[in-house]
Amino acid sequence: MRSAGVFKKLSLLDRFLPVWIIGAMALGILLGYFVPAVERAFSGVQIVDVSLSIAIGLWAMMWPVLTKVRYELLGSILSSRAIWGQLAISLIANWVLGPAIMVAFAWATLPDLPHYRAGVILVGLARCIAMVLLWNQLANGSPEYCAILVAVNSILQIVLYAPLALFYLQVVSGGAGAAGGVHIGFWQVARSVLLFLGIPLLAGIMTRYTLLATIGKRRFENNFMPYFGPVALLGLIYTIIVMFSLQGHEVIANIGNVCRVAVPMILYFSVMFFGTLAVCWKLGTPYDQSVTQAFTASSNNFELAIAIAVGTFGIKSQEALAATIGPLIEVPVLLGLVYVALWLNKKWWGAPRGTTGASA
Repeated sequence: MRSAGVFKKLSLLDRFLPVWIIGAMALGILLGYFVPAVERAFSGVQIVDVSLSIAIGLWAMMWPVLTKVRYELLGSILSSRAIWGQLAISLIANWVLGPAIMVAFAWATLPDLPHYRAGVILVGLARCIAMVLLWNQLANGSPEYCAILVAVNSILQIVLYAPLALFYLQVVSGGAGAAGGVHIGFWQVARSVLLFLGIPLLAGIMTRYTLLATIGKRRFENNFMPYFGPVALLGLIYTIIVMFSLQGHEVIANIGNVCRVAVPMILYFSVMFFGTLAVCWKLGTPYDQSVTQAFTASSNNFELAIAIAVGTFGIKSQEALAATIGPLIEVPVLLGLVYVALWLNKKWWGAPRGTTGASA
């Protein structure tokens, strides 16, 4: 497969996602500078300290993503005893090693920026349930195995995100008291998780099962999701415009600090991807399952991280700003890792030259 093939397989929206994000950031900054009334326009009705207009954008990011998850495969796949070993590896990588490694990199690279560091940590806690489906498809991973991991992570985030956030931000980081003070309570995070993950998760499950029952799988996948799926990107772009319109002065005044946020994220994506892929290769795991493991462990649910940061710390917080940098860094890095995965399929798993098929 030629290198251009992967890029061409992306939709127009996904192909230029970094461009849309940068454009949204620039538009938001310009609005913040030249249209002072924009802040009043986005205020008004509040939902747990988040304006309704912002909440709608956050829900729009999550609902289509959680509608794509194939929850109906959970029962049949989990009934296979062979999957439990791989599932254990995924759970350790995603919920034990991943968050700890992101915290370590955040502290190593941002010791003097506690609020930006907290935003990076929130990104590390949010396990990927959206873009991983795309990366997995492009790298010829196992779609069934990816579906089970996404479904499991979607459910586990409801239970684990709040306690892990409290543990890493308050206990491990000591509230960051000596470095500037990042203090949150369990309910602050839990209510944001319930509001911005619980509600769209319920909506996604209801939407999927209702439409599968009424219009069938073929029409759902071919006629509904191609139009509903891009709503997530529109919600992300809208939220970024709002955030940067409120943070334009902060971004310009601290552009160096904003750029520093990219460092721990790049380190994290790289270490988690190559580390997980190497472990799976050593264990003799087939390529299609190995690459699914690697992308699930290395990518993050930046939509959720942004939603939690906004809901917990506020739309104008440095935590929210740091979380927003996530997709700008993740998308080009993970796309590059798709090419690396396809190359390693030939080097490590011995895929025939000129093909991209996964091993059995």
